[in-house]
Amino acid sequence: MPRQRLTRRASGANNSSADASPAPKKTHEVAAVPPDAVLFLNRELSQLEFFRRVLDEAQDETNPLLERVKFLSIVGSIMAEFFMIRVAGLRQQLAAGVVDRSTDGLTAAEQLKAIRKVVLDLMGDARNTLRALLPQLARAGIHIHDYATLDVEQRAALRAYFDQMVFPVLTPLAFDPARPFPHISNMSMNLAVIVRTQAGHERFARIKVPNTLPRLLPVKPPDDRAPANGRGPHDLHFVWLEQVIAANLAALFPGQTIVETHPFRITRDADIALQEMDAEDLLDTVEQSLRERRFGSVVRMTIDRDMPESIRDVLAENLDLSPDTIYTLDPPLGTSDLISLYALDRPDLKDPPFAPVRPPGLDDEEGDIFAAIRRQDILLHHPYDSFAPVVDFLEQAARDPHVLAIKQTLYRVGRNSPVVQALMEAARNGKQVAVVMELKARFDEESNIEWARALEQEGVHVVYGLVGLKTHSKIALVVRKEGDQLRRYVHLATGNYNPGTARLYTDIGLLTANPDMGADATDVFNYLTGYSTKTDYRKFLVAPINLRSGIDSLIRREIEHQKQGRGGHLILKLNSLVDKQIIHLLYEASQAGVKVDLIARGICCLRPGIPGVSDNIRVTSIVGRFLEHSRLFWFRNGGAEQVYAGSADLMPRNLDRRVEIVFPFEDPRVVRQVRDQILATYLADNVKARVMLPDGTYQRRRPEPGEATLSAQQVLLPRAERSV
Repeated sequence: MPRQRLTRRASGANNSSADASPAPKKTHEVAAVPPDAVLFLNRELSQLEFFRRVLDEAQDETNPLLERVKFLSIVGSIMAEFFMIRVAGLRQQLAAGVVDRSTDGLTAAEQLKAIRKVVLDLMGDARNTLRALLPQLARAGIHIHDYATLDVEQRAALRAYFDQMVFPVLTPLAFDPARPFPHISNMSMNLAVIVRTQAGHERFARIKVPNTLPRLLPVKPPDDRAPANGRGPHDLHFVWLEQVIAANLAALFPGQTIVETHPFRITRDADIALQEMDAEDLLDTVEQSLRERRFGSVVRMTIDRDMPESIRDVLAENLDLSPDTIYTLDPPLGTSDLISLYALDRPDLKDPPFAPVRPPGLDDEEGDIFAAIRRQDILLHHPYDSFAPVVDFLEQAARDPHVLAIKQTLYRVGRNSPVVQALMEAARNGKQVAVVMELKARFDEESNIEWARALEQEGVHVVYGLVGLKTHSKIALVVRKEGDQLRRYVHLATGNYNPGTARLYTDIGLLTANPDMGADATDVFNYLTGYSTKTDYRKFLVAPINLRSGIDSLIRREIEHQKQGRGGHLILKLNSLVDKQIIHLLYEASQAGVKVDLIARGICCLRPGIPGVSDNIRVTSIVGRFLEHSRLFWFRNGGAEQVYAGSADLMPRNLDRRVEIVFPFEDPRVVRQVRDQILATYLADNVKARVMLPDGTYQRRRPEPGEATLSAQQVLLPRAERSV
């Protein structure tokens, strides 16, 4: 099937990493501080506060030891992405002379200065956390050694490993008048080496630590004949790969003297800016942009504290680094690689395993999932509920002779996707299958390109969405012939069609045969795959069409209920709250007396507790075993409550520059389940919940005197098994 060609069509603003909708100014005069700046928290600093809450989990001694290591590695990973995207975007603004201020009144330069201060503090705390964890790991039988502390036998064994497995992979790259400074790839671990020639000249070389080998190398115990010094015969011992390489550099530079060696790591700008309107073929354009990402400007370099100024200068000059992009740390660099320890077979050091359950009602129709959905709407709350029903839904659709068509959006599906396999099987079975594949899903572009090509080869109609808009909605539509009529079955969700992340993220899904939602689903796909200017939907709120106005109307309705004495109350559970207009509206609701409960996992630019402005707003954040990813919107509505879920956060990019779907729960039974079993449980959390203070910092919510402790995620694990 020929690949889709994109032509010019009206559909939305250009994609951008910034969250502000208006185009930034490029003048010589710095914009004035907005008069309402004091009402907002900085988006970037709020995100760093989320990183601190993740680090707090690594420091929490009530968590199992390897779970704490996992959280520490996550801090390293999300910090790297923050620099690749957010800090890179601010540096682009600075370089372009953009003078606009953030909603809280800061210029790009001021934000970068504030970010550096917080990041240095966070990185320092992360290193202190690692130092505290290492002896605890050792007591548990997991030892991470410095190479210098190893005995002769251990070093000999590592030298043999180096000769056989490491040395053939390494490529020393010299830097001298005949050889240019080598390309340093993004997030690679490197060694800066100074060698002295036989003539007495000192030369610089770079060694890339291969990421194809384990960063933590197993090493034989110091004495494998008997336990000693608390070490058991079954303990595990590791050493850092870069230290092994550094200790054996003479093999790479024969006849030279190794003067010194120091590790360093760089982070590059990884934000892809696509000129979609000029793209002849979006797939080819994304592929080209992925190749260019390798050469993005360097936005951060981390080095060890012992690196001399002379080597630092060589790196800074050739990588075009300013002093504020260099971060000096105690080794080891790149703590994200600690995640490899989590793969160890030590269940005693991890959270207890759990088995997701199938929601009641799905198995009452002898395995006929369509009959089960016809009987009632089915709520899925992952990871407590299994993702298997979603796969079953698509696999049954692929094989059912009465199914005529399947349409689905895909954003992040992962590797070895059973969802994609089901869609390809459906195409082979003669179904009409259309997939809207989002090629611009950040850091999943390459995987999505591969899946798009595989789907096309099976005859699936693959389209790449709308120019200038990311298709972030999660929806699957199955059209089935039943007697003399067609019936539409729909799956809607807050999370991706990825069974792997469905075990790690909390998300909400709905399986329904509601005719209005089926009709809305058809209209959404007509919008995505054809030409449609439809602006009204029966049940859905769709960005960028009517989601912003719909949320606005629902909040204003609560304000009116409060003014009429019917009691206004709304609960919003989401990942991020950034949008200035929505925040102002929530302030207006608070001032009218509406009770506002916000459960915001990550970024929140709203300030709660400002006298006369946000007295009635409470903001909590829950960071725990699972990544909170579901978005729920509950409105009391004068007693006739309404609940929505969807793929969108309340950010300008979600409301204005993405295709998102927020959908209602129509079944009163499901509404009660969401209200009483999910939202009420999150609001009662006094173990993992942190309460936001007006200055944007957080403190743990502690049980009141006489109040029992409650961790929402721990409560929901067993509750899933007895869900009605």
